[in-house]
Amino acid sequence: MEVENRLFDVFYNCPFHRLAREWCCISYKKKEKWKIHLQLRVHLWSFVQVFLFSQLLIHSVQPVWSQDWDGVVVTQADFQALQAFKQELLDPKGFLKSWNDSGYGACSGGWVGIKCAQGQVIVIQLPWRGLGGRITEKIGQLQALRKLSLHDNAIGGSIPQSLGVLPDLRGVQLFNNRLSGSIPASLGTCPLLQTLDLSNNSLTGPIPDSLANATKLFRLNVSFNSLSGSIPVSLTQSSSLIFLALQYNNLSGPLPDSWGATQTKSNTIQFQSVTVDHNFLSGHIPASLGKLGALQEINLSNNQITGVIPVELGGLSRLRTLDISNNALNASLPINLSNLSSLSVLKLENNNLDSQIPEQLGRLHNLSVLILKRNQLTGPIPATLGNISTLTQLDFSQNKLSGEIPDSLSNIQSLISLNVSYNNLSGPVPPPLSRKFNSSSFIGNLQLCGFSGASSCPSSAPSQTVPPPPGKHKRKLSTKDIILIAAGALLIVLLILCCILLYCLIRKKQTASKPRNGQAAATAARGEKGAQAAAGDVEAGADNGGKLVQFDGPMVFTADDLLCATAEIMGKSTYGTVYKATLEDGSQVAVKRLREKITKSNREFETEVNMLGKIRHPNLLALRAYYLGPKGEKLLVFDYMPKGSLATYLHARGPDTTIDWPTRMNLAQGMTRGLFYLHNHENIIHGNLTSSNVLLDEHTNAKIADYGLSRLMTTAANTNVIATAGALGYRAPELSKLKKANTKTDVYSLGVIILELLTGKSPSEATNGVDLPQWVASIVKEEWTNEVFDVELMKDAPTIGDELLNTLKLALHCVDPSPSARPEVQQVLQQLEEIRPAETAGSSGDDGAAIPSTSE
Repeated sequence: MEVENRLFDVFYNCPFHRLAREWCCISYKKKEKWKIHLQLRVHLWSFVQVFLFSQLLIHSVQPVWSQDWDGVVVTQADFQALQAFKQELLDPKGFLKSWNDSGYGACSGGWVGIKCAQGQVIVIQLPWRGLGGRITEKIGQLQALRKLSLHDNAIGGSIPQSLGVLPDLRGVQLFNNRLSGSIPASLGTCPLLQTLDLSNNSLTGPIPDSLANATKLFRLNVSFNSLSGSIPVSLTQSSSLIFLALQYNNLSGPLPDSWGATQTKSNTIQFQSVTVDHNFLSGHIPASLGKLGALQEINLSNNQITGVIPVELGGLSRLRTLDISNNALNASLPINLSNLSSLSVLKLENNNLDSQIPEQLGRLHNLSVLILKRNQLTGPIPATLGNISTLTQLDFSQNKLSGEIPDSLSNIQSLISLNVSYNNLSGPVPPPLSRKFNSSSFIGNLQLCGFSGASSCPSSAPSQTVPPPPGKHKRKLSTKDIILIAAGALLIVLLILCCILLYCLIRKKQTASKPRNGQAAATAARGEKGAQAAAGDVEAGADNGGKLVQFDGPMVFTADDLLCATAEIMGKSTYGTVYKATLEDGSQVAVKRLREKITKSNREFETEVNMLGKIRHPNLLALRAYYLGPKGEKLLVFDYMPKGSLATYLHARGPDTTIDWPTRMNLAQGMTRGLFYLHNHENIIHGNLTSSNVLLDEHTNAKIADYGLSRLMTTAANTNVIATAGALGYRAPELSKLKKANTKTDVYSLGVIILELLTGKSPSEATNGVDLPQWVASIVKEEWTNEVFDVELMKDAPTIGDELLNTLKLALHCVDPSPSARPEVQQVLQQLEEIRPAETAGSSGDDGAAIPSTSE
């Protein structure tokens, strides 16, 4: 009946009916004249009404949808509620233009963001639309509403109390807005509410106790607000909650010790994640947390918690993350933490923990991050930690540890960050660790030796004076003996001086003769400070018969300079080992020593490497020289990048180091420019693009490394490289069959790195059993977009939201399982520049005058 009334109202307002009314009036005035025809006209008018009604439906209703109309019209109550909803919002980008005043199309796909069932609105979904204004209280008229998704906008005002009267409401996503006021207690009366995400707003007041009455609620996120008061006890006893996120608020008072209090055999507490960090909570860590057998994450960091770590936590066999850092714990580490078999991250920094580090921690075979810095720990570093092959980050700095650094730590191949500085450690640093990590990892230990910048360790213990046997006395030296000893010592000194003088004369003679032989242009250029090598190849012969070929660049050196440089191992790969070499004049270069058995013959090698040495681009790591040794050694010399790789920059930085969105986008654009130049100007397929092969210069600009190395290797070696890339999570799925890289496989790897920049997650670490692209796609499909992005980026989501979303869409396009669906690298670069236009700036050095555009 409501549908019919609505259609009649529209028909009544049309001009045809007004004409009909006038005709009726005329017939009334002349009723005497037309009396005999009255019956006929009544029937005629009925026919006219039916005809006009049908024409109205054909010509007026159908064009609203521009498709076949399904006959469903929004109800009068829902139409009025939607009109009020639109009126209260600000729509600067015009996304709501499709919301017409007639109501037609609202339930047939014509209105953006609206879904209906039987003429009633069930979904309002308008994220990332730049909407402002406020949410009207009349939204409570949408009695069939199931989902309200308005996240990542600029909506202010308070959350409507009327949401609590919606009987079918299941999901509310209002995160990343500007909402203020308190959380409505009425939301607890929604019987079907499952997810409530109000994070990253300006909400104040307490968390309502009534939210626990929503017995279907499994996800509650009110983080990044200004909520105050204590944590409601009722929430800790909820049998439906799985994710509870209360971090970054002003909550105070003690942590409730009632977790799982209502648990019975038929009523299981399902908590998997409890994050209450960055508040003002006090008291002790609740022992009742140990009852939550499904817990995977506990984050209590940055509060005012005191006391001990309860032994009950040792029974949480599924726990993966335990973070209680930056509190005031004042006891020892419980041994039963070693029972946390699934533990991956253990952070206890900046507390007052004392006693020793339990050796039993070596049983945590899934541990990846162990942070115990800024405590009062004593005793030695347990050697058993060397049994944890998964460790990537280890920090024991600023404690009172003593003894030597265990050699077993050298066995952890995955370790990328180590810090034991400012302790009381002594003895030598294991050589593999001293080569892998710089002095900042070891400073502040006065008795520690054997690392860069420290005193060298004695080769052997000092000999002890053996007392003479009883009854025997030393014979005193006579004057003659003393003279003979002095003469012998003087003779030895003169002999040494003669040898040194002779060596210097020989060297001078050789240096003078080299320019005449035409093989020491490099040495001559090196004598002039600040001079550069000429464009083209500069060759120099080494004394041992090797061959050094240099390309244009800021430094010139001889083969002897290179071979006598001090070297420090920076990493190893399938191609070989990379060293940081410091030349005699203090300049630094990166030297890659290729494995002899996997490279091509010298003739083929030189042909290919000479082509690589001429490639110059601001976003490609320049090859400066190569060296062929007399025994088959092959060295490649590159510019040294002080900030290391993108992988280290993203995943091994300190907690106080943040990477903002402009920096990440600059890195993404830089990588794409470099790859575009390789594909379109040099016809080179990288084939092994990973974040470890993207290096950063002193200005945090991206430079792609290891390009073209496949041309120097045998076919078998290149196959092995492709397999390695697959293990790290960067390989396109089709490479398992093709065994040969192409432009689309490079684009896939580029897309993975862009996802790495967006999420802050490493592709080599599977998330919930799937790789990074699959995980991101699954989260986006479930519309939990804020779960994808790095927390650091979400803080600025109101201003960069569109850029984040568009970049995410582009990255997912790049990692499409179908190669034909992926864009070319030129399209990727164009879209990145459209998302965030880059400032055109001239590059310094010899890598080109400016950044090339995609139109080249």
